Amino acid sequence: MSTSRIAFNMANYSFLTIMCLLALFPFLNVLALSLSNKTAAAAGLVKLWPVDFTLSSYQFVFLRHEFFTALGITLERVLLGTALSMLISVLAAYPLSKEERAFPGRTLYAWAFVFTILFNGGLIPWYMTIKMTGILDSIWALVLPGAVQVFNCLLLLNFFRGLPKALEEAAFVDGASHWTTLGRIFVPLSAPVLATVTLFTVVGHWNSWFDGIVLMNSPSHYPLQSYLQTVVVKMNTSTFANIDPVQAKLLGEISDRTVKAAQIFMATLPVLCVYPFLQKYFMSGIVLGSVKE
Repeated sequence: MSTSRIAFNMANYSFLTIMCLLALFPFLNVLALSLSNKTAAAAGLVKLWPVDFTLSSYQFVFLRHEFFTALGITLERVLLGTALSMLISVLAAYPLSKEERAFPGRTLYAWAFVFTILFNGGLIPWYMTIKMTGILDSIWALVLPGAVQVFNCLLLLNFFRGLPKALEEAAFVDGASHWTTLGRIFVPLSAPVLATVTLFTVVGHWNSWFDGIVLMNSPSHYPLQSYLQTVVVKMNTSTFANIDPVQAKLLGEISDRTVKAAQIFMATLPVLCVYPFLQKYFMSGIVLGSVKE
């Protein structure tokens, strides 16, 4: 490589390394804070390494049934929401990937999907629609309104359009139906883009907090991120209310800040565990599912 190319690579890698560290520092600070003594946390002595290491905050969180109730609701939401969204996205993208002669009106339907990205009905009509359907304060209020992810449909649509037409034609010659073609040809060949879309959907459901607060009438029905929002952002004093004797013994070793940090880290950890398994598909899925001429 030329000298200029080497210099460019060094500058590029240095910049990316710095950006990676900047993104990692807040996470390490939260982890260190959750593992530190309450005195060090209150004094602001905790940076990237725990001070007076202790697991008391995690012990306290593990004894909080509210946290695990919210975690269970979020897991149910992720499983139901991801499965439903993926099913609808695949079923919508397959017919929209056909040519106009095979699916008359295909362009009109595709633009109807795109229209929903450009224009939103608004918060009040959204809430009133959910309320009138009778699913308010239930898990379906968290799953059904966002079941159709148009961006994901577009990624799948363009990926399906890029698959060789000969495969589909050969399947039809052998007597395969559209359902068989979709299930045995399109879906197996679409692993990269399906993994990418699944990752988008899982992270979206896991991180969503606003709809939980708006659509749930009782805090006991909050998903995890909505629960953390009430505890961390609104500084909810109920964190230390109604505690049992075992939790009371831990209060001498923890503080509000360390408990919040422990809950934030535990809520972030599952997503961090999912990313490595889907990361290898991420870039290829985005590129292969991007718009093609």
